[in-house]
Amino acid sequence: MTAAGVALLSGCSSDALQRGFLPGFDDGEVTNQTGRITDMWVGAWEVLLVVGLIVWGLMLWCITVYRKRKDDNQLPVQTRYHMPLEIMYTAVPTIMILTFFFFTDRDMTEIQDTSAEPDLTIQAIGKQWSWDFNYLDSDVYSVGQQESDPSSLGVDDRIEDAPGTAESLPTLYLPVDQRVEFELQSRDVIHSFWVPAFLYKQDMIPGRTNTFQVIPEREGVYAGKCAELCGEFHSGMLFNVAVVSQEEFDEHMDELRELGQTGSIPVEGFSREQSEPTNDAHAEGEES
Repeated sequence: MTAAGVALLSGCSSDALQRGFLPGFDDGEVTNQTGRITDMWVGAWEVLLVVGLIVWGLMLWCITVYRKRKDDNQLPVQTRYHMPLEIMYTAVPTIMILTFFFFTDRDMTEIQDTSAEPDLTIQAIGKQWSWDFNYLDSDVYSVGQQESDPSSLGVDDRIEDAPGTAESLPTLYLPVDQRVEFELQSRDVIHSFWVPAFLYKQDMIPGRTNTFQVIPEREGVYAGKCAELCGEFHSGMLFNVAVVSQEEFDEHMDELRELGQTGSIPVEGFSREQSEPTNDAHAEGEES
């Protein structure tokens, strides 16, 4: 029974089961980190499934073997101890917690590492209730407008039939196979920058800069949103992420220049030198 459960999660069924029902695609990982995050998520569930089956098995065994019989009117001994069993009750959970901590710390350290030199830096600014993007290396920007009625967005509005995307939403362009560093800032309240397909989200806190790096590896259009309840129209704080070739990315930068969108959009009451980059991050599968 245990082996069958592990086999289901480890790949003997659909691709969705292999990913632990996380977002993903059959033709490759979306970023350089999605494989690591998926392995951490699925591995944790495999261990928990085994533990759960053992615990439930022991419970059912005790209920069956030590159930009260009709001719048994005496209480069992109430003060009996089994020291090896007591030690096991303490040692096994401790080992499990330390093991989970080791692998979580190992993977989160890698996921949140920003020591590498990025190929480009993008400043994402959250605001009630949309997004502005400064392409700092190209010295251009794009401005997002709030989607006032997200419920009106349907299949006809999708870009490349990607769920959650729409032509009317602001679009963040990223070049494929290039290391991108994000500087996340908020203009008003706490927001959270979340691209579900990236399996990663990070908080945006007023007066503070949070950073992370990622290498998009699969071209396509993905949905993005705010993952922090930030006010009345939080549900309309949506955006698209277009991972494109370097040539298409450069063309978009030229289009923004032709529109006169050069320079950077400021964050009111905040300068980039006021704080050191920090990381308030959550890998998918860990609730904030």
